[in-house]
Amino acid sequence: MKNFSIAKSRRLRGTPYTSRIEKQGVTAYTIYNHMLLPAAFGSLEDSYHHLKEHVQVWDVAAERQVEITGKDAAKLVQLMTCRDLSKSKDGRCYYCPIIDDNAGLINDPVVLRFNENKWWVSIADTDVILFAKGLAIGNKFDVNIIEPEVDIMAVQGPKSFKLMEKVFGEKITKLKFFGFDYFDFAGVKHLIAQSGWSKQGGYEIYVEDNESGLKLYDYLFEIGDEFNIKAGCPNLIERIESGLLSQGNDMDIGDNPYECGFDKYINIDSDIEFLGKDKLKKIKSEGIKKKLMGVKIDTDSISVTGSMSLTDEKNNVIGELRSGCYNPTFKQVIGIAMIKKPYFEAKQSFKIDINGNSFNGTVCDLPFI
Repeated sequence: MKNFSIAKSRRLRGTPYTSRIEKQGVTAYTIYNHMLLPAAFGSLEDSYHHLKEHVQVWDVAAERQVEITGKDAAKLVQLMTCRDLSKSKDGRCYYCPIIDDNAGLINDPVVLRFNENKWWVSIADTDVILFAKGLAIGNKFDVNIIEPEVDIMAVQGPKSFKLMEKVFGEKITKLKFFGFDYFDFAGVKHLIAQSGWSKQGGYEIYVEDNESGLKLYDYLFEIGDEFNIKAGCPNLIERIESGLLSQGNDMDIGDNPYECGFDKYINIDSDIEFLGKDKLKKIKSEGIKKKLMGVKIDTDSISVTGSMSLTDEKNNVIGELRSGCYNPTFKQVIGIAMIKKPYFEAKQSFKIDINGNSFNGTVCDLPFI
C-alpha cells in the first residue's frame, strides 16, 4: 500500500505537543478520534527495544475524554458498559467494554471515577460522546456530557518510575496500578494515573493546563538523559506481543465482548442494568462462534491494511488476520486474528496469502509474552 502525506486542517486536530514531536523526529501519524496520533519515530524495531529497556514520552492527546457529570452520571456510565461498576471506588480506573443493544463492541475505554457524580470515559477511536448523549436524552437522565480540554502525555517503560519519582517525589511511588491522583508540578496540579497502552509500566498525565503541560514535557527531557529518555508512541510490535487489543483494528461493532476475551469484564449475573444484557446472556448460553487468538506466521514481513483470510489445508476459511507485524524476539510475524469455531484451538495450522505468496502459520493463545 502506497504511503501518502496527511493534509492537516481544522477537522484534523493537532495536539499541544505536535510541534515538539515533529522536532523530535516523528516519521508517521495515524488518525485517532479526529486527531493526529504519532505512529512511528524511525525504526519500529529500535523503538520497541528502547521501550522495553528505557523510558519514552508519548503524545497520546488523541485519547480523548468524555466527561459525564450530574446526579444520573453513574447510572448512565453503567448503562453503557457490561462491567459491574456498583462497587467502584473514587480515584480508580476501570477497563470497561462499551456495547450497544446487540452486544456489539462500540469502544473499550478506561473509565476514571472521581465520585458518584463525575466520571471520565477515556476513549479509544470512536465517537462515544454521541452514543452517551443519545442514551442520556432517550432516558431523560440528569447529566451534563462534554469533551473537556484534556491532552494526555504518557510516560512509559521500565525506567518511567524513577523518572517520575525524580519529578514528583516519593508520593507518586505509592500510586497503585490503575489508581489516579493529583500531583504538583511548578504550582499546577496534574491528574496522573498509573496506566498506559503498553505492558512495560508507566503513567498517563491528563494535562488540563497546556502551558504547564508543555513545561512538564520539556522538563522530562531536560532531566531524563540518565534514563535514556526518548520521544515515542504506542508500538505495534510491543502491543501485539502483549495482547493489547486495538479498537477498529482487532475488534469492532461486529464483535461482542465474549469473542474478544473480555469475560472477566462481563457481569450478566449481577443486578445491574446495561444495554445489551439480554443479548449477552443469549450469547453465553449458545456459545461463541469466533474468538480473538494469536497467530504465528513463517515469514519476516507483512503489512496489514485490511482483514486477511486464513485457510486450512482444504482451503476452508478459518479466520481473518486483523493485526500483524514482524517480531524480532520471535523472529517471525505474529498477529491477532479472529478465528472461527471450531478452529480456535492453539496449534491449529493455516495458510495465508501475502502479496501472492503462500505462508504457513499456527494459531496460539494471547498474549504471546
